[in-house]
Amino acid sequence: MVRKYAVLNQIQKGKIVAVIRGQDEQDTIEISKACIRGGIKNIEVTFTSPNAQDVIKKLVQENKDALIGAGTVLDEQTARIAILNGAEYVVSPHFDKEISKICNRYSIPYMPGCSSVTDIVEALASGVDVVKAFPGGILGPAFIKNVKGPLPYAEIMPSGGVNYDNILEWIESGSFAVGVGSELTKGIEKGQYEIVENRARQYVEKVQLLSANK
Repeated sequence: MVRKYAVLNQIQKGKIVAVIRGQDEQDTIEISKACIRGGIKNIEVTFTSPNAQDVIKKLVQENKDALIGAGTVLDEQTARIAILNGAEYVVSPHFDKEISKICNRYSIPYMPGCSSVTDIVEALASGVDVVKAFPGGILGPAFIKNVKGPLPYAEIMPSGGVNYDNILEWIESGSFAVGVGSELTKGIEKGQYEIVENRARQYVEKVQLLSANK
């Protein structure tokens, strides 16, 4: 359990989770490494990326200063594959009791997608520590403020709809952390990893500036 909360603490401290979807195995690895070089140390490799489990294994082995998690995990079998290949946290677009059970069995943080108070309460009751507000672009930052009224202890990470212009609004609304996905690679051709690195750095610097001004 100590490791589980160390992982959650690092995610919260870094504030940004890069949600990675590559065109192929090497592309996913290079995008992830570019984000790490840019300062985003929390990487979520989605299982919509080819050979995601192999990508996770390689990134865990080669990047000891970063946290590598698995995203778009739809069932317990995929969760177990991810964990056995080194995933340090698991993220889903939905809540699944069986995924929650297996993650708790391995003492791995599970962040399921939730879009209502009912979803969130059910997830928390199963042992989930942080829920993912998804889809964030539809829910909006006000969702977190509204949920924290009746559920002040709920830790929420939005994903989907978070961009450079609204990231501070999400954080100031009380987000545990934020997931940033396609905004890091939008309009970029395969191989332009320096641009990904620069974008990641811009996100990190913006969030750090907010912390410095508090």
